[in-house]
Amino acid sequence: MRPLCEFPLEDLLKIKFILTDIDDTLTTNGILPAKSYHALEKLHQAGFKLIPITGRPAGWCDHIARMWPVDAVIGENGAFYFVYEQSKRKVIRRYWKSKKQRTADRKRLEKIQKKILTTVKGSAVASDQAYRETDLAIDFCEDVKPLPESSVIQIMDVFHKDGAVAKMSSIHVNGWFGDYNKLKMTRILLEEYFQLNDVEIMENIVFTGDSPNDEPMFNYFKNSVGVRNIINYSEQVKQFPAWVTKKNSAEGFSELADILLSSKASHSLKTN
Repeated sequence: MRPLCEFPLEDLLKIKFILTDIDDTLTTNGILPAKSYHALEKLHQAGFKLIPITGRPAGWCDHIARMWPVDAVIGENGAFYFVYEQSKRKVIRRYWKSKKQRTADRKRLEKIQKKILTTVKGSAVASDQAYRETDLAIDFCEDVKPLPESSVIQIMDVFHKDGAVAKMSSIHVNGWFGDYNKLKMTRILLEEYFQLNDVEIMENIVFTGDSPNDEPMFNYFKNSVGVRNIINYSEQVKQFPAWVTKKNSAEGFSELADILLSSKASHSLKTN
């Protein structure tokens, strides 16, 4: 990983879309600070397309799509995208699986939930589980006393043994059935809704994140940025982002926002 300050200006000026994780990227210690929200607002006003890509639930994503200064949101680690078309007062909801498939998956996940809570001491169902449509989130440090790494691995093993995918974020282990992830749904959103081609996707997008469940995005996008706390996962992550901020979490995202805004502003002054 190279320092974000070394990001070439010519590449910064090509960026039109900002894709970002939420937990511990936009937030710090579970809080969305005013600085992060203000950064989103300034970026949106400057003409950047903003897309949070998160493991958080559908209920939260509906709120984010409607009320945040963003252009779309991908939730539950790639299970769907939501786009709020304000002029039509309509939320477009695109799922990876049908409602019938999601209902069947929920029954299987409920069985896994019982196994995890029985076998992994101190684990708990995430407090946002009631608002999820496609996955099961197990809390290992958000609202419970932080569990050791061995317990987190044990949680993931239970998912895997029952044929589910399991990914670790900074706060939860999320499990689901299906071969989707953040990257696959991102590609669908960009191609299907925003009508981007492969060259535009590679040149005009920056992604920023902080944890192992962001790894497919780090691996795919050449303009990938990790907030400084990605270093905490040096043993779990195989594919690191190309660039890293000086600061952690929300401060790191604001650092990226400032560089994008200042480069765009300086270029505008030179061309006027």
